[in-house]
Amino acid sequence: MLKPTIISISMAIVMAGAAISPALGLIAEAFPEASSTTIKLVLTAPSIMIIPFSFLSSYLTSKMTKRSIIMIGLFIYMIGGIGPQLVSNITLLMILRLILGAGVGLLMPLSMSLINDYFTGKERTKMMGYNSAFSNFGGIITMLLAGWLATFGWRVPFNVYFLGLGIFILIFFFLPKGDIQKPTKHEHKSRLPLAVYGYSLAMGGIMLAYYSVATNIALYLEQNQLGGATIAGTVVAFTTVGGMTTSLFLVQLELILKRFVIPVMLLSMGSAFLILSFTNSVPLVIISVCLVGFGQGSLFPIIVLKALDHVPLHQSDQAVALTSSCTFLGQFLSPIVLDGIGSLANHTDIRFQYGTLATVLLIVVLIVSVKTFRSTKQATSKS
Repeated sequence: MLKPTIISISMAIVMAGAAISPALGLIAEAFPEASSTTIKLVLTAPSIMIIPFSFLSSYLTSKMTKRSIIMIGLFIYMIGGIGPQLVSNITLLMILRLILGAGVGLLMPLSMSLINDYFTGKERTKMMGYNSAFSNFGGIITMLLAGWLATFGWRVPFNVYFLGLGIFILIFFFLPKGDIQKPTKHEHKSRLPLAVYGYSLAMGGIMLAYYSVATNIALYLEQNQLGGATIAGTVVAFTTVGGMTTSLFLVQLELILKRFVIPVMLLSMGSAFLILSFTNSVPLVIISVCLVGFGQGSLFPIIVLKALDHVPLHQSDQAVALTSSCTFLGQFLSPIVLDGIGSLANHTDIRFQYGTLATVLLIVVLIVSVKTFRSTKQATSKS
């Protein structure tokens, strides 16, 4: 039961924000005094608390076992996740969303560093892929469920966070207690390599683009008269279908695409946003969000593995904490940055935001592809 137990932690994390995405329109109606950006922040507010608590989690691993940290994190997670349905004030709702973020922050670094602790080589890559795939599967189920629950009112979808109780039981019975993780005597404290910071910033940028689907799709569908809350839940769920597909076949993708796996996945995301910037077809919207998930599902585990390859074992929690923090910073900034760009350009429609993302991503694909070609050519000439 070790593998499914470790994987279950990521299912809780992926739900942190996106689970209530289908209910955003209803929350906006329930709180008419709140701006559209404030409503979107209901979705992304947890991410700002995830950042400091991710670093706290990596620090606590030298003071207590990972199992204990995860159980504390899940308890906080359930309070912040389930609680919002009991309040009738947007401020209290935001506070509880921030509490949810604190719980997720404690969980986030450990969900991936446990894989690094228990698995090596191709098995580690496979587990990282499975971790991403099954978290996406959890996202599909919870978002479809949340979309259906949203038909009963804006409060009901918050019940999906009861999933945390099931994960708590798995951790209690099946995750080994483990050891308190400290560097050995001959390993001196050192700073994280610069490459880890680079990979972390890349994670943040990808999440900023990826999360624009969760924060904007309900409003996008309404603006273009393509559907309501239930359709929004279905569409967002298809983001995770794409992510789950590539995550399950991560090892095979790396073998086929080799050094070009990153530019190809970025191209998938860029093409998807390009389609979203002009289409009026629900099937094309679904295909597009699948392509967004397709790119994200492989980019995240690959980038985390590349960051982990640059650090010794005792620094793995720090590396994951940094990549996680940048990921959730990108998630938090997504509506702020994209709405800000739209306001500056005097274009408040979501299509413009998706067009902007498409342009930026396709430029990045060009730059990364040129660098990859050059490095491949140099490696070939040296051999």
